[in-house]
Amino acid sequence: MEKKWWKESVVYQIYPKSFQDSNGDGIGDIPGIISRLDYLAELGADVLWLCPVYSSPNDDNGYDVSNYRDIMPEFGTLADIDLLIKKAHEKGLKIVMDLIVNHTSDENPWFIEARKSKDNPYHDYYIWKDGEKGVLPNNWESHFSGPAWEYVDELGQYYLHIFSKKQPDLNWENEKVRKEVVEICRFWLERGIDGFRMDTINFISKVPGFPSVPGKSGLVRGHDFYMNGPRVHEYLHGLYESVLKDYDIMTVGETPNVTPQIALQYVGEDRGELNMIFQFEHMLVDSYDGGKWNLIPMDLFRLKEIMSKWQKEMDGGWNSLFLNNHDQPRMVSRFGDDGKFRRESACMLATMLHTLKGTPYIYQGEELGMTNIALDSIDQYQDIQTINFYHDQLEKGIDPEKIMAKIHYRSRDNGRTPMQWSDEENAGFSSVTPWFGVNPNYKTINARQQMNDSNSIFHYYQKLIALRKKNPVVVYGDYKEYFEDSHQLYAYSRTLDDTCLFVFLNLTGSDADAAIPESLQLEDPSVYISNYGRETFTRSLKLAPYEAYVVIGKIRS
Repeated sequence: MEKKWWKESVVYQIYPKSFQDSNGDGIGDIPGIISRLDYLAELGADVLWLCPVYSSPNDDNGYDVSNYRDIMPEFGTLADIDLLIKKAHEKGLKIVMDLIVNHTSDENPWFIEARKSKDNPYHDYYIWKDGEKGVLPNNWESHFSGPAWEYVDELGQYYLHIFSKKQPDLNWENEKVRKEVVEICRFWLERGIDGFRMDTINFISKVPGFPSVPGKSGLVRGHDFYMNGPRVHEYLHGLYESVLKDYDIMTVGETPNVTPQIALQYVGEDRGELNMIFQFEHMLVDSYDGGKWNLIPMDLFRLKEIMSKWQKEMDGGWNSLFLNNHDQPRMVSRFGDDGKFRRESACMLATMLHTLKGTPYIYQGEELGMTNIALDSIDQYQDIQTINFYHDQLEKGIDPEKIMAKIHYRSRDNGRTPMQWSDEENAGFSSVTPWFGVNPNYKTINARQQMNDSNSIFHYYQKLIALRKKNPVVVYGDYKEYFEDSHQLYAYSRTLDDTCLFVFLNLTGSDADAAIPESLQLEDPSVYISNYGRETFTRSLKLAPYEAYVVIGKIRS
């Protein structure tokens, strides 16, 4: 296994709008991030991934870029981002930025020009179809509800938008578009950033002809026609050869709808494309038919199966390890217990992410056990996907209470509430009312309180990260699962040379009997970490609810 710094790193994801407000306008900003670098270094993070900070009208919170070479005024200036890069590097922290190049904002100068006329030089930067108003080019549904096509009267054409109508898809078939992306990457890499998280990067190649999904009435997601498309690997390899390979960087692609076999085509070490990808199979264990709002009870056994499958089948590639981000609910509320066992379940889930093979990602506030928020009215929500879903369901006659119950559980806004720094007003995030409501539990769940409590979730994360840095087995060790049929236990070993790490995780709120298999004999075993404070090694034990018990030792020859 080739050793790389990004394999050994722990990534901390920052949602800038909700991280720290420095100038009293209620919106997080880049100087606010700079002011918290000591906190991030103390936690032990190696890489900071910034969600979009580019100029944007904010239809989709920055994922609609109007200028790739400038900063959103609410966040600061280019001078601020340069200072962040400099200060972070001084503290040993690397910076990874979002790269959003499946689509732009409709306020991007490229699109403003593109819609002026069919013979405008920028018209072919986007995907257009001639047509009659009201007769859609195909039956694809936007990910934000409604059709994936928007009509422009003056052109007599539709343009494609897989997301919001203010996010027109770029036409990667056009070589000029691909060259623009190369130059955008080079612009930021020359400023000193250390890599990119590439948004919806497996959407960039569409099936020619843009066929309708067959056998379906009404609007449906056309995943098979724009995910993992026919030229996606050609495009990514071209980007690698043109610019990415010239820098010692980390690249991670957001790639829904992939299997381990498809993933290896993106991240295989001989491919020359990406270092790792985000897959989302485990994000569907509480829904059916691939629909995020089609909710079913959480299936923790299925979660275990999926996590283990990706460990076993990514040989020759590299995993990204996460359970929440800016698009997902808070992990302790979703996969754990955010009430009685909040600390225990948050630490157990963290133990899983930081002992599996791959690069762990921490989403801001996860290290404090921040939870979902349940707002009373749709008017209090900010996320375009959530708001569109509510009104779409309301038009279909669904009971508002049932719609809101789904939103409370699954809305992207669950992860976008302001960071809870202290028990002061507005959670120490801002001196004024923030752009989005602070979770009321900030009085008891906040960074100041946890940094002063040696038994806190924060300190547990700190210890997990420090142990990972000291023990190469956690990064590079082979993976083997035990007790595959158990619906309570997730147990596995990581082995490198003669060192073995054995992990017991109780995924449930009930006690569970556990024993290290007799076939695995360890010399001088010791407790690696325990979220219940166990200090003495034992082969057999009764795991408490959401207990994590990890031992390390030499394999007896």
